[in-house]
Amino acid sequence: MSDSTHLEASAPPNIENITFSDIVAALNAGARDFARAPAFGLFFAGFYVVMGIVIYLQLDVLDQSYWIIPVGLGFPLLAPFLAVGLYEVSRRLESGQALDWAQILGVVFNQKDRQFPSIAMVIIMIFMFWVFVAHLVFAIFMGLEPLTNITTNWQDALLNRNGITMLVVGTGVGAVLSFCLFSLTVTSLPLLLDREIDFITAMIYSFQSVLQNLVPMLLWGVIVSVGMVLAMLPFFLGLFVVLPIFGHATWHLYRRVMSFEAD
Repeated sequence: MSDSTHLEASAPPNIENITFSDIVAALNAGARDFARAPAFGLFFAGFYVVMGIVIYLQLDVLDQSYWIIPVGLGFPLLAPFLAVGLYEVSRRLESGQALDWAQILGVVFNQKDRQFPSIAMVIIMIFMFWVFVAHLVFAIFMGLEPLTNITTNWQDALLNRNGITMLVVGTGVGAVLSFCLFSLTVTSLPLLLDREIDFITAMIYSFQSVLQNLVPMLLWGVIVSVGMVLAMLPFFLGLFVVLPIFGHATWHLYRRVMSFEAD
């Protein structure tokens, strides 16, 4: 792909079969890319760290929980564009191109004129739907319960029949939505950077790539989820390492999952 945002329509990709070894190889390649260009990884991961700290401060320190939705919306809105930076670095390392800050940031900025705003809106819609469903599940199972401060007395609030049922149902619904979001974006985001293709087609191919490689892709999703949770525990600072590795690795996983006749 060139730095221009005006490209001819690309041919559809072929979806390849992958195994556990491909997951390991993608992670190794991601770590190698981060080691070769750490400044870029730290720069793009910094946005996530700052937003995570802001949300924490709003909720825990300043007690301004009403900011959680507008601030939280920044994550799914910015995520595709920030990921582009990591994909572009890996793409340039792979092709032997120079890692020029102006050019890489230019590629990220130019995505506003391509398909990324559309897929960002899809991510936000799924996020907002999950917020709605979470409130609905809470209201169904806890709406008639006596008012309890869940932050100071969570045992009484949750460790009862309704509370446990709410957690089980909420976790199940969240898992389904997470799977859908993961399946729609895991390879569509790097595909949109790499090729000139509409976002709906990209999401369809991404979903097909997950279904065709269900076990290794689910393993990848688990690795990313667990890694992200662990990275957030030391006040989000672990994201400075985990996010760049996962971002670069996603590019290499995409390259293993999708191939093109012209390549």
